[in-house]
Amino acid sequence: MSKRIIFATGNENKMKEIRQVFHDLDYEILSMKEAGIELEVEETGSTFEENALLKAAAIAKQCDDIVLADDSGLEIDYLNKEPGIYSARYLGHDTSYDYKNKKILEKLADVPRQQRSARFVCAIAAVFPDGHSVVERATIEGEIGFEIAGEGGFGYDPIFYVPEYGCTTAQLSPEQKNEISHRGKALRMIRKAL
Repeated sequence: MSKRIIFATGNENKMKEIRQVFHDLDYEILSMKEAGIELEVEETGSTFEENALLKAAAIAKQCDDIVLADDSGLEIDYLNKEPGIYSARYLGHDTSYDYKNKKILEKLADVPRQQRSARFVCAIAAVFPDGHSVVERATIEGEIGFEIAGEGGFGYDPIFYVPEYGCTTAQLSPEQKNEISHRGKALRMIRKAL
């Protein structure tokens, strides 16, 4: 049995989070790039789960390792759960998160706090060398803040406010964030399947 896990991402920030959660597993954890796999998988699913499984299954055909893939994003209730599965491509493919965050804050400029509920969603799919697969989904509930705050994290973290902590996910330490984040929770759920 392979002792490698290939994670279907080129995102270094995600790889850091994954390695933190899996640090004591007896697996070598590689990004696609580190494993020498170059494949662009079109996310044609209509849910986070479908997209995660599409990516993991496509990459699993390229190797004999356990393949993990995630699809994650931000759902804002006031915006009919936008950006949702389009979080990475929201407002254009190469748009910076700085711009996306500012635009979201503009859209919610006059919206009161009790209507700013939002959540980060993460679905992680694992495809094993024998072909079977497992998909787990986790969320973190919060709200969209009124300003960009925090230097940590990435993506929409600077506008995602967690009331219990009184700060955005970009203001949490990496350890705190992994403890409560959607990806941290989903990774721990998938870990059990490994």
